[in-house]
Amino acid sequence: MDITQYMNRSIGKLIKDLLKTSLRNPKEFVYILKFLYHNKKSEKKRLNLETQGLHIPPFLIASISTTCNLYCKGCYARANQSCGNSQKKDELTSIQWKNIFSQAVDLGISFILLAGGEPLMRKDIILTAAGFPQIVFPIFTNGTMIDEDYLSLFNKKRNLVPVISIEGDRYLTDTRRGEGIYDKLTSSMNTLRNKNILFGTSVTVTTENLNEVTGAQFISELNKNGCGIIFYVEYVPVDGSTSNLAFNDSHRIILEQKIILLTSEFPNTTFLSFPGDEKKFGGCLAAGRGFFHVNAIGGAEPCPFSPYSDISLKDHTLVEALQSPLFKKLASEGILLQEHTGGCVLFENQEKVKDLFNT
Repeated sequence: MDITQYMNRSIGKLIKDLLKTSLRNPKEFVYILKFLYHNKKSEKKRLNLETQGLHIPPFLIASISTTCNLYCKGCYARANQSCGNSQKKDELTSIQWKNIFSQAVDLGISFILLAGGEPLMRKDIILTAAGFPQIVFPIFTNGTMIDEDYLSLFNKKRNLVPVISIEGDRYLTDTRRGEGIYDKLTSSMNTLRNKNILFGTSVTVTTENLNEVTGAQFISELNKNGCGIIFYVEYVPVDGSTSNLAFNDSHRIILEQKIILLTSEFPNTTFLSFPGDEKKFGGCLAAGRGFFHVNAIGGAEPCPFSPYSDISLKDHTLVEALQSPLFKKLASEGILLQEHTGGCVLFENQEKVKDLFNT
């Protein structure tokens, strides 16, 4: 119950922050007010189910595509072969995703983060998500496929919030994502700003770029381009060779302190970090404590960085997925509550997770 109440309070604060962010954007402000009402109903559903012994996380991460039009260096999705050059034949259909989204509404899930691959390559699923105003769908996109059709959709359906991935300045972004990508991203941002569409950016933060991407100059540039939300996503190493780039507790404290200062300096911008200070939540939020991941072919996984699934949403419900043998083992073995030195606890204990998966 403690984690449920803590997360409910955190979501309430997030919505209030988004209201402040959208004060000068009437369409967005009206939608967030409506979502505040929807979220209260969702919170009651989750609390009611909690009293019946069923813990429902308020967040779901859904990777809806197995393809991407970019080849970013160190891409985790390509490294674990969940993303490639062509769509997998067994990807979930938009009808199957509609069923999952409907279940999410019934259970009181408030946010579904759409990822990939590149999620905008599955317009059929984006259109499906648009029909569920009770849920906010942040769409984590590389930003290169935002055309007039998508702009029109984002303008009409405010529960779809594009979140554009950027590495930092032009040099850092183009070095990882490809030459000319930074200019494409800033062009997309300016177009979204001119249409008064709320959007965010996702910044992979490492031990090397921490100071730059939390600096006033970088934030001012994003602010000028119209960005209203900044997600700091902690780097998880693809392999041991880059483990030095992953955060430890001291880096998380620094990031938290910088976010406090930035929130004061840029009151019209909402700052979020993922996974953030897990100690506040009593451990890792994966495997259903705060969220879980559904991959593009329907597998229910603890987290995108722990791609092991023993149950498919093609044949089972969200409730059944939350009670999967693997999720139960992770909880009973206490792995989610363990200390870790960097990256994330499941990635750091991947051999233990594999052992649980195989037993």
